[in-house]
Amino acid sequence: MSEELLIDVSAFESRVALVQDGAVVEVHLARSAGYSVTGNIYLGKVVRVVPGMQAAFVEIGLERPGFLHLSDIENPLITTSNQTSNNPLGIRDVLHDGQELLVIVERDPLGSKGARLSTRLALASKYLVLMPMNQQVRLSQKITDESERSRLFKELRRVSEERSMGIIARTQSQGISGQLLEEDLLHLCELWQRLERRLQSGKAPLEVFHELPIQTRLVRDLVGQNTDAIYVNDEGIYRRLREYLGLSAPHLEQRLCLYSEVEPLFERHNIEREIADALEPRVPLKSGGTLVIEQTEALVSIDVNTASYLGRDSLEQTIYVTNMEAAAAIPRQLRLRNLGGIVVIDFIDMTEDSHRDAVLAKLHDALAKDTAQTQVDGFTFLGLVQLSRRRTRESLVQVMCSRCHHCSGTGMIKTPETICMEILRTLAAEGDRPEHPQGTQDGHYVVSGNASVIERLLDEEAVLYQALTAQLSNEVELRVDSAFRLDQFDLIFVPQSHH
Repeated sequence: MSEELLIDVSAFESRVALVQDGAVVEVHLARSAGYSVTGNIYLGKVVRVVPGMQAAFVEIGLERPGFLHLSDIENPLITTSNQTSNNPLGIRDVLHDGQELLVIVERDPLGSKGARLSTRLALASKYLVLMPMNQQVRLSQKITDESERSRLFKELRRVSEERSMGIIARTQSQGISGQLLEEDLLHLCELWQRLERRLQSGKAPLEVFHELPIQTRLVRDLVGQNTDAIYVNDEGIYRRLREYLGLSAPHLEQRLCLYSEVEPLFERHNIEREIADALEPRVPLKSGGTLVIEQTEALVSIDVNTASYLGRDSLEQTIYVTNMEAAAAIPRQLRLRNLGGIVVIDFIDMTEDSHRDAVLAKLHDALAKDTAQTQVDGFTFLGLVQLSRRRTRESLVQVMCSRCHHCSGTGMIKTPETICMEILRTLAAEGDRPEHPQGTQDGHYVVSGNASVIERLLDEEAVLYQALTAQLSNEVELRVDSAFRLDQFDLIFVPQSHH
């Protein structure tokens, strides 16, 4: 598998794209006013404890307080000695208003929600994650080779016991020597000691640790043995990345390339087109089938259709081919669009169990390439597949788009016919009034609206309109106003002026 990381930097925005076998699988954006705070560590102050939610809101210095749930609080605030199954602790047993505590941001603020916080502190490097508050040793689930898992456990348990801290081996640690892992851990321990010294003179809310800039962080997290090249179009960022790789991953330093061509980096690799397509709900499949992806507040729904694909053999085979293609495409779309939370997939109904099993297997295989944690629950009794994908930042649509002021984000808007019916009802109600609000019967009505609405009143609805206005004791004037949206109109009564 060929892999490239493209870093496009400008004065107002940084964009990073991961390309595998010529296809974009991840896009990260950071604007000057919206850099990610995920991974940052803060000394926060509890501003509100909410027993009904078993949670607290913690002021950490951002626009709004972060959200800390009881389940995200662990040692040293909660220990096994003060918590039993017969008498479980509540949030007020652990936190109180005004309390200061160290928290890490697990998820950026999303919409009107504050950052999701945890007390499970973690400092990440290229190969390891240091957990200063516990002594667990864990391995990435992506490391599946049993002999490699055994080797890593042995190496990490030894160094963990020496320092009384927990360690997680990241996916990139596969095949890395014990000496390099120990050097990586030493760097993390020194970083933690610097944070502890800062805490001694700090007062909440205080940023204790700031994650690496997006360009460096994504090089750390996404670049691996399969990466053929890292292209960056900014000389300053290039020098910073070269210095970082020289210290943390010298074997990757030669793969870093300064891009200086006239044609923009993302245009040369067709990334701009990929990003534009990722904002559309409809995704074409190679066979002619389609995916329709809808993101809501609660979940993401994906509908699979055969569309223009007619197949060559039986209907069941046509459905099977389309579903298999969809199962391979959906994980890439989830990763590219950064869609998370609950995902419900409506595959086309299949009658053969072997086909359903094959589609699920294909979905599992494609999801295995995803760096985010995912879980597939399989087909429900309604024939839907439900999966969950860990969400740590806003989706691509949320970053790049806002709610449509015409439809308020529903994706729907009233038709001209519907607005015409509303105008006719309003006029009919005016005709039933005993007298006008202005207290006079002399004058006329003015109906203002979008050109499409006014034209329909005078064309398709002309018979209804003329019959209604003939019953009114006042004339009606129709006005086209370009300021009105398709679903807006205004009706006013203009009294006759007497000189």
